[in-house]
Amino acid sequence: MIFDNHRIHYRNVVSKYYKFTPAEIDAAISDFVQLLDQLGYHPVGRYFYALLSEPTDELMVAEIFIPIEENDFHNTSNEEMYFRSYFNIEPMVMTRVMENYEEEAQIKYWDLMRFIKNRGLEQKTPMFFEFKSSNNGKAFVEMGFGI
Repeated sequence: MIFDNHRIHYRNVVSKYYKFTPAEIDAAISDFVQLLDQLGYHPVGRYFYALLSEPTDELMVAEIFIPIEENDFHNTSNEEMYFRSYFNIEPMVMTRVMENYEEEAQIKYWDLMRFIKNRGLEQKTPMFFEFKSSNNGKAFVEMGFGI
């Protein structure tokens, strides 16, 4: 199922660019969380990322976003990071991947691309992936484009 009135919005978001293989996404996020912790910042809420490379590339280029508790951000490290007091992508088309992430994400990507084309919409952002969990604790991913 594809939803065509979705949005992503968060306050106080820090982001950092990473290159990794799909199997290394958890390591990249862990590295980022550890870096924020070393700088004295407190991640809150869900993390998400924008895929900047082609989804079929072996090495992914992504901007990872993590909301923090603090209202400002002063980077004292040598790492390049960016702070946004408000982050919003709206409207979006979005679909969910409930299981078999690596296989299903490829299928859902092309479903979204067809949806955009068939309705004469324009893709205005890279693909965003947002990690969530249901009320019963089952993890899933929402993926979508800004239109």
